[in-house]
Amino acid sequence: MAKHSFTQVLREHNQIFITVKGRRSGRNISMPVWFVLQGEALWLLPVHGSCTEWYRNLPVNPMISIRGGRTRRTAQGRTVNDPQTVKRVVEWFQEKYTPSEVARYYTGLDVAVEVSHIE
Repeated sequence: MAKHSFTQVLREHNQIFITVKGRRSGRNISMPVWFVLQGEALWLLPVHGSCTEWYRNLPVNPMISIRGGRTRRTAQGRTVNDPQTVKRVVEWFQEKYTPSEVARYYTGLDVAVEVSHIE
């Protein structure tokens, strides 16, 4: 059986699980999220923008664990608040999940998270 790269595994899923460390509690916090792959990077869009709890944890501890299926990787997340970049990420999410689904679930589209070097 051929070994799949992590990006190949991610392409087989519409949802992944991420784990971040709580900024106050220090506990691991896991949740399902949508994502897009663009080039070498995985992009996340916090559901409630900069008010999303898991997003607020990243400046304190930027390490993020990503699980797609049975495969897991840990990498550093980079918070992004540049309006042009966030707009582009929203457009990628709309292409993958449809504009109506993004509008249904996402509010406060003011930030994104880039996770590079996940292979």
